[in-house]
Amino acid sequence: MIATLFVVLAILIVVGAPIAVCIGAAPMMSMVVGGQAEQLFLAAQRMVTALDSTVLIAIPMFVLAGVIMGKGGISQQIVNVCYELLGWMPGSLGVVTVVACMFFAAISGSAPATVAAIGGILIPQMIDDGYPAGFAAALAASGGIIGCIIPPSIPFVNYALITGCSVSELFAAGVLPGVLMGVALIIIDVYCAAKYGWGSRNKGINLGRLWRAFRSAIWALLMPVIILGGIYSGLFTPTEAAAVAAMYGFLASVFIYKGVKMSEMMDLAFEAVKTTASIMFIVATANIFAYVVTRQQVPAKLSNMVLSVTDNLFIILLVINIILLINGCFMETTASTYIYTPIFYPLVAALGYDAIQFGVVMVMNLTMGLITPPLGINLFVATGVDKRVVFAEQVKRVIPMFIALVVVLMLVTYIPDISLLLVRMMRA
Repeated sequence: MIATLFVVLAILIVVGAPIAVCIGAAPMMSMVVGGQAEQLFLAAQRMVTALDSTVLIAIPMFVLAGVIMGKGGISQQIVNVCYELLGWMPGSLGVVTVVACMFFAAISGSAPATVAAIGGILIPQMIDDGYPAGFAAALAASGGIIGCIIPPSIPFVNYALITGCSVSELFAAGVLPGVLMGVALIIIDVYCAAKYGWGSRNKGINLGRLWRAFRSAIWALLMPVIILGGIYSGLFTPTEAAAVAAMYGFLASVFIYKGVKMSEMMDLAFEAVKTTASIMFIVATANIFAYVVTRQQVPAKLSNMVLSVTDNLFIILLVINIILLINGCFMETTASTYIYTPIFYPLVAALGYDAIQFGVVMVMNLTMGLITPPLGINLFVATGVDKRVVFAEQVKRVIPMFIALVVVLMLVTYIPDISLLLVRMMRA
């Protein structure tokens, strides 16, 4: 039955079936082959119960907030402040791109949305400023990953739903790893810009221009403070924070920055609904997959098999990282989270590995697949921003950035304080 499950899953992925169909049809087929066809009614029940969670309400709200703010001019305000503050550095526009991605990450919760919002502004500017088109696109695509690490984060919500971990603690755990990822990308950018003479730079910081940019962007910059401050102070839950983010984004985009007209709201809402529907379909069908995997005791069998070979946590984590990085090349983040978390989480939990830290490791691994072909959604989003970007060149340029992010991943995997420091402060 288990062999049928994974064989059918692999076949469906190879033939290009929608991922929700893949992870829903494979367990149902395995039930039929295993002589349990009479229990197929459980599949419908599992799909319904999977969506019966208040935690999931955060997903459509964060999606809607990201769509509105990407259209509403908030991203441009963030870019303006970052440029006035950091434009003196070598590789200034590249630094601005990464830092702006980090700021926008604290608003959107989505990697592709971050690439589209920030890359749409800065990729053309970087190319015009002397950056190779492939490097500019690769940097924006890599920076977009931070959108899933720095809270709020949709993948963290999914992981919390599966494991029962605190969403607030997962959000806190993602802050320092996200900052480290940004620092790693900035180092790559500054080194390359200094070595090859890419891009221009300002002569110091003009306090007048910086103040004007900051004053104009104050409502955009206040948004992550309100959202994250409200969560960590206990003023509202992460689910309530998503609704606050959507409403704040609406008010700022329509009435303050006027980047969105009321007549456009229906189209933006429909775009958010389509994105949410695809995520929820995966969540629903993934619960069937998780049910079959758990019922067939795959996690226990895997744990016994691995522990019979080695009980070295260092080696086991390394193997898990390699598997997840390879998987990220072929499967998107939400589906991978629902497939691999029920399999790997019991294994590392049996060895005493912290569930919150493992959540960060899982999400980092899977989101790095957004810049690895053939899936590489962030790469495709960045390629579509400017016709001067050649996909093959972008893939070549993203390699050193990917390596730098892998180094950060290894640090987060083996140094608990990077992800757990803020969590411990919250618990104190």
